[in-house]
Amino acid sequence: MSATPLPSSGEPPLDGQQTCDASGMAEIHRLFRSSFAEAAGLVGGVADGDTAHADVVAAQLALISGALHAHHEGEDERLWPTLDERAPSCAVHVERMKAQHATMLDHLRELDAAVPGWRAAPSSATAEPVRAALDGINAALAVHLPDEETTIVPVMEHTLTEREVDWFGKHGRAHTPKGQTWNMLGAILAAQPDGGAAFLKTNMPAPVRLLWRRVGAPKYARYRAELEGASATDR
Repeated sequence: MSATPLPSSGEPPLDGQQTCDASGMAEIHRLFRSSFAEAAGLVGGVADGDTAHADVVAAQLALISGALHAHHEGEDERLWPTLDERAPSCAVHVERMKAQHATMLDHLRELDAAVPGWRAAPSSATAEPVRAALDGINAALAVHLPDEETTIVPVMEHTLTEREVDWFGKHGRAHTPKGQTWNMLGAILAAQPDGGAAFLKTNMPAPVRLLWRRVGAPKYARYRAELEGASATDR
C-alpha cells in the first residue's frame, strides 16, 4: 500500500488514516523469539572439547546477538525520537520501551562476554554463563516483544511514513555480517508461520526468490545441519 504523507507539522493525519505498514516488526520479532529460544539447546548439543562445533554455534550466537543489537539501536536512533515528536501521548510507552532495551542490552553484553570462553574450551562449566545470559535474553524478549507489538506498532502505522519504516529493514540488513546473508534470510523464513512464503513474495523480487531456492536454501540447510552437529555422512 502507498503511504499517506504526513502534514508538515509532523502530526498524524487527523482522519486516522494508516500511513505505513509496520507488520515487518512482527516478522522480525518472530526471528528473535525462534532463534533465541533454540540457542540454549544448540549450546547444549556441543560436546565437551568439540571446538569445531562450538565455532559454528558461537557464530550463530554472534549473528542473532548482532541482529538484536542492530534492531534496538535502530529503534533508539530513529523510532523513539520520532514518536516523542509526533505522538507525545505515547510517551509513557516509549519510556517503558527504552527501559526494556536497557535491560536487554545488559543480557546481550553478558552473552557477548561469555561466548568466547566457551567457544575456546566448550564444556558444561564454560557453557553455564552462556545459558544464563540466554535465559535472561529470553525472559526479556517475552516481556518486550508483545508489549512493543501491542503499544508501539499501532502508533507507528499512523505516525511514520512507508519510507521511514523501510529504513529499519535496511538498517538491519546493513548490519548482517558478510557471508551470513543467506543464513539470516533462512532464519527469518523459518520463523514465519507459513515457512516464509508470504515474506518472500512481499519482500523479495522474483530473481532473488529464484536465487534463494537454487542457492540460498541449500546453503541454509547445510548450515542448519552443522549447527545441529550433523556429520558429513549424516548429511
